[in-house]
Amino acid sequence: MEKKPLVEKKYLLTFILITSLFALWGFANDITNPMVAAFQTVMELSATKASMIQFAFYGGYATMAIPAALFIRRFSYKVGILNGLALYAFGAFLFIPAAQFQQFSFFCVSLYILTFGLAFLETTANPFILSLGDKSNSTRRLNLAQAFNPVGSLSGMAVASFIVLPQLWSDKRDAAGQIIFGTLSEAEKASIRLHDLAVIRDPYVILGLVVLIMFIIIAVTKMPNVAGDGTKLDASHSLRRLWHNNIYRYGVLAQVFYVAAQIMCWTFIIQYADRLGINKATAQMFNIVAMSLNLCGRFVGTFIMRYINTRRLLMIFGICASAFTMGAICIDGRAGLYSLVCISLFMSIMFPTIYGIALEDVEVEDTTLGAAFLVMAIVGGALMPPLQGMIIDLGTVAGWPAVNVSFCLPLLCFCFIALYGYRTFKVSHQTK
Repeated sequence: MEKKPLVEKKYLLTFILITSLFALWGFANDITNPMVAAFQTVMELSATKASMIQFAFYGGYATMAIPAALFIRRFSYKVGILNGLALYAFGAFLFIPAAQFQQFSFFCVSLYILTFGLAFLETTANPFILSLGDKSNSTRRLNLAQAFNPVGSLSGMAVASFIVLPQLWSDKRDAAGQIIFGTLSEAEKASIRLHDLAVIRDPYVILGLVVLIMFIIIAVTKMPNVAGDGTKLDASHSLRRLWHNNIYRYGVLAQVFYVAAQIMCWTFIIQYADRLGINKATAQMFNIVAMSLNLCGRFVGTFIMRYINTRRLLMIFGICASAFTMGAICIDGRAGLYSLVCISLFMSIMFPTIYGIALEDVEVEDTTLGAAFLVMAIVGGALMPPLQGMIIDLGTVAGWPAVNVSFCLPLLCFCFIALYGYRTFKVSHQTK
């Protein structure tokens, strides 16, 4: 039997342009994660309050995913992408007045609006990639496209590590490795705060300009109109069919847990390292190593899928991620930090694989709304980080470092994902 090409020639340019968007929102995700620790210091916030950055960032997905699906159904994937890029740029440019007014809440609102755009892009780009070729290899195709998400993420981390965090005056430390910002006078703090917020602002403004360039390129490029037929979505019937699809329904829940685990592992790696006396810029280097492992895992995982069932591979990776999370909880010191870094290797295929499995047996007319709920599942990144921040603020739990104990939350998430992989693999074998 002749194998279908992963991407047909007629879709190649569209595939390349849409795949570039995966890197674009990866950049936004992972330049924002270390900003939680940066805001915590410069704005003198608790870990719980600083984590509201993630609540605002991922809450935007939850707010806009369904409206984005309805919009795309009414118009097209291309129009949805352009709308997403416009909102993305607008949110990035709002960092200019946010830095001027020095209000933490203003930064949260800016990120909230920015992720309206990301919700449009993800609601559009994921099913768009699935549609650009044969259904039999759609999950592999999405994994290939998603492999470029860590490229953007690494770029965002690099900007944070080499440009933003080293320039933060608020992170200066004494000989004992303790931050001295809290010991300064109010006048000194005000001067440092003005400087540091400008440092945080600038990458987002440049990002907004890059997004505008992508807007122009996509606007003038002809793309296949494989979504949107000018009719309204029959939401009630679609919702009923989606609800009765067990693999899809539990797939949405698995996606909630995956995104929550990802954001917790990447956001609080800095706090984990901070307890070991490692400054933010150096700690962010561990995040870069984690993302590099994630990138390698995505390409290797996509290749392995040629030989191993995607559901079984998801189960295996879920089990491995759980094991390394146990290491981050139970091992005190640098070995625990190394274990935390290694989790990223096994998170690599989870998002696109859960996404592809969940949508595999969904009716064509339900795909847009189904994709929206899978993007809306990113709300997991808004809900759990504040809870983890609350645990970290305790300092210790039963005599054990609270930051270590807090990783019990991602452990629960990975266990559920491994179970989802097992259950869907079992179902797929029973139907053959």
